[in-house]
Amino acid sequence: MELLGKTNIDFIGKRNISFILSSIVAIIGIIGIIQIGLGTANMGIDFSGGTAMQLKFSKPFAIADARAALHKHGIAKADLQEIKVGNMLLVKMAGAAVGKQSEIVQESFRKEFTDNSFTVESSTEIGPSIGDKLRKDTLIAVALSLLGIIIYIAWRFDFKFGIGAIVATMHDVLAMIAVFYLLNKEINLLFITAVLTIAGYSLTDTVVIFDRIRENMHKNLKGALHNIFNNSINEVLSRTIVTSLTTFIAAASLFAFGGEVIHDFSLALLIGIGVATYSSVFVASPIVVLLENRAMAKQAEKA
Repeated sequence: MELLGKTNIDFIGKRNISFILSSIVAIIGIIGIIQIGLGTANMGIDFSGGTAMQLKFSKPFAIADARAALHKHGIAKADLQEIKVGNMLLVKMAGAAVGKQSEIVQESFRKEFTDNSFTVESSTEIGPSIGDKLRKDTLIAVALSLLGIIIYIAWRFDFKFGIGAIVATMHDVLAMIAVFYLLNKEINLLFITAVLTIAGYSLTDTVVIFDRIRENMHKNLKGALHNIFNNSINEVLSRTIVTSLTTFIAAASLFAFGGEVIHDFSLALLIGIGVATYSSVFVASPIVVLLENRAMAKQAEKA
């Protein structure tokens, strides 16, 4: 399937604009990572500790009444999310005292909603020390995954290609963190799952472009590097757009119909797919061109 005909876009020539844009996004993402490491971002109970409950009521209810009931019984800081399909309510209390909050929540609703019975669908309690360990282990896991990517690409292609791939992948991770940080979205294990998923997706997209670049470099060793990279990207552009579009539609379906529980997860996927498509074209390949040009310039000086 080909959405586009033969294109002749100078992607490499636009590298200065893309580098400026990507640098701004990366700086915001780094600030977000620092806040996550310090635990001062909008951390979910996975990383900060706390209690999460999912309740199923027998009748429809007003979320304002639920919030008022909890406030009346001493729970002022609770994140409530209503799931209208099934009359369900998510109650999250980050950093709350583990062991008592679940009982207080249930007792509050029993007293205030006497004509609306409920059942506890699920209840999760994580202590602060466990949340802190999960946060640190997650940062290590992301770092190790990025290291694995650069080793794989360096082995399959060349070290310069490996650097281009890792910069693009780090760019995607930082961009997702930057958007969630700016939107004050909750950072939890589902978000980290989305980040690692997009890291793999970005690598796959980048490898397809790198494969075509390597083929064309072997065919036209004397051609200008700038033109070889541009021609290669244009040749696989339709494939890149079709792949990204179909994946985007699947993620958009999750976002629209998947429910409140995976709403932020699917949002992260939507952001990541767009960013990964951009980085494979405007970040990974231009980085390799710069490194190749520098290597050729050094060889010319020695000669």
